[in-house]
Amino acid sequence: MLSKQEMIRQIIHILVGLGVIVLFYFDILSSFAVFLLIIIGIIASFICKRTNLPFFSFFLKHFEREDMKKNFPGRGLIYYFVGILLVMRLFEKDIALAAIMILSLGDSVSHIVGERFGQIKNIFNGKSKKLLEGTLVGTFAGFIGAVFFVPIPEAFIGSLIAMIAEVVEIDFNKNTLDDNLIVPLVAGTAMFLVRNFI
Repeated sequence: MLSKQEMIRQIIHILVGLGVIVLFYFDILSSFAVFLLIIIGIIASFICKRTNLPFFSFFLKHFEREDMKKNFPGRGLIYYFVGILLVMRLFEKDIALAAIMILSLGDSVSHIVGERFGQIKNIFNGKSKKLLEGTLVGTFAGFIGAVFFVPIPEAFIGSLIAMIAEVVEIDFNKNTLDDNLIVPLVAGTAMFLVRNFI
């Protein structure tokens, strides 16, 4: 069952993503500014493990997942911006915007719908806690967002492949890579390949 805290986390996930998209679209937010945000986030995470930090500690106390509070406070948000920075630097602007939209809408909606309404085990990974209904609705939500920036085939393939990758859970060095890295990178790569080779 989706907790109130998790629902708020996912809403923040969406709002932050949409804010980034608007600022990036109008060239207000640069990749260097995102890089600085990541550095600030890492420093704040380090400090919050040892003492209270105004605003950051309040945010972590009310919205951070319990397993992350001691190990890596703010990990999700830091990886979120790392994923955004990578697509900003690797892809054309329209693909980067579409990938961020898939991260913002597809990833969050898949969590909300899967946990609240999901009942069917995921065909892409039967061991995953992420249920099929979430993956399907997340794919649609990501597609609707991405199609504002890229053609329909790119938006659909990018969103679908990214949502499948989220469920598959890609491991690196015995650790599962964070969704916030995987989703935008896979979405951007899929859209790039569709554009250039199909």
